[in-house]
Amino acid sequence: MSSNAIKDWPEDERPREKLLKRGAAALSDAELLALVLRTGDAAAGKSAIDLGRELLERCNGNLRELAQAELNELQQIKGLGLAKAASIKAAFTLGSRFQARKLETLERFTAPAQVFDFFHHELRDNRKELFLILLLDGKNRITRKVQISEGCLNQSIVHPREVFAPAVRESAAAVIFIHNHPSGDPAPSREDREITRRLKEGGEILGIKVLDHIIIGDGSYFSFVESGLL
Repeated sequence: MSSNAIKDWPEDERPREKLLKRGAAALSDAELLALVLRTGDAAAGKSAIDLGRELLERCNGNLRELAQAELNELQQIKGLGLAKAASIKAAFTLGSRFQARKLETLERFTAPAQVFDFFHHELRDNRKELFLILLLDGKNRITRKVQISEGCLNQSIVHPREVFAPAVRESAAAVIFIHNHPSGDPAPSREDREITRRLKEGGEILGIKVLDHIIIGDGSYFSFVESGLL
């Protein structure tokens, strides 16, 4: 394809028209990015697809790496200003939120893999360690997600008092703990094991069942229940 304005291309080659005729799945990553960008850089003779291709080249074709790029990194590509960079960040963030909000349709918790499916897109690429608690009712239906801490886990940050506060406040019958390992390896550390033990004891005192503690890695997870540690 040439670098002329997309509006001058044959109709079947234009991303928007191709999407309308064949569906979004028929478009390449560069073409989808072109629709987000809307316009190219006329001064440099670049189409929106050219910019999309440059973005993909910058991240070696890795969309996850592109999703993590900061605004200033995106703007290093000539012809890609703040408005275009913001559009890209917004598109990826919207996709991430969609994945997270699928949790609202989960009727009942039955297996750790369910939680992994809902949260690995949100947590696997986070550069900081996040600790979350899921609140469940008496029928094991997840009613709410609460973030407890951000940063490396230790016993002063993840204290039973703070962890169980939202569960007590909302009369949760059970809870599930989740945190991510930015390294990508979900294997629990000695600290993870000790924190889990203390939280289980705290739940027993409060009469709130701890169903599991799940560590999210890159493409895999660790469940304390499945491993017989809870």
